Amino acid sequence: MSTPGQRLAELGLSLPPVAAPLAAYVPAVRQGTQVVTSGQLPVVAGTLTYAGKVGAEVSVEQATEAARTAALNALAAVASLAGGLDNITRIVKLVIYVASAPDFTGQPQVGNGASELVAEIFGEAGQHARSAVGVAVLPLNAPVEIEVTAEVAVDE
Repeated sequence: MSTPGQRLAELGLSLPPVAAPLAAYVPAVRQGTQVVTSGQLPVVAGTLTYAGKVGAEVSVEQATEAARTAALNALAAVASLAGGLDNITRIVKLVIYVASAPDFTGQPQVGNGASELVAEIFGEAGQHARSAVGVAVLPLNAPVEIEVTAEVAVDE
């Protein structure tokens, strides 16, 4: 059976560097065997992949892709405190915030971008609880922001 790191590589992906915080917080906090991330945006090399509200300036397909990117950033933050991706033993919960046009109601579909990626990487251990919430605006005019709660291996 392959590891999460191997499955990530099989998908042609790698974890990015942990994104620098935009304000007075840290990217993630570990308490015992759980790591909780701060909100992670869909940034690549410090630049948003898309900007605007979903259902207006950003399509559902673009937002779904952005959710995948934000999820990778969140996993990088978790892995940084877990001692690596392979030390993440369970994804407990995802919270997906979607900057939504007033009539947009497809937040669950956008959230699937993150949920499906996590399931591809972690298999059964990637099955998680989830909330997908529409909001008026997100930092930097991002279309999505994601928080992750994960269970990690006990420190030796």
